[in-house]
Amino acid sequence: MFGEFKKFIMRGNVLDLAIGVIIGAAFGKIVTSLVNDIFMPVIGLGLGAVDFSNRFISLNGKVYDTLAAAKADKAPTLNYGIFINTMIEFLIIAFVIFLIVKQVNRFFPAPPPPPPSTKECPQCCTAIPLAAKRCPACTSTL
Repeated sequence: MFGEFKKFIMRGNVLDLAIGVIIGAAFGKIVTSLVNDIFMPVIGLGLGAVDFSNRFISLNGKVYDTLAAAKADKAPTLNYGIFINTMIEFLIIAFVIFLIVKQVNRFFPAPPPPPPSTKECPQCCTAIPLAAKRCPACTSTL
């Protein structure tokens, strides 16, 4: 059983996946910081000094000045501002991954087209398999 597990782990795909997950987690932290510390303050300033991370609706009917105050009072809240931050973060991550994949694909040549599997009958112009000796449409000998 240990030998099978070792063979499974040493396959290239598993190692590539593990490395991708580790790099993805580190990249996620960078993008989270980029969104929360750079983009959201600029977007909030552009919308009239709105801090999205502090936008919420208290479900118990009380009014709280900050999300931290609501959490300290253990109030149930709908944190739509944090959701907006997360959506913007997702869009930025998706766009950056799109740009990276697009650039990486430039380095690899396009795969060659597959060889043709059919030929054209000279009599009726019907597509027929390469190995055919007689056209199934007009029955002419090829």
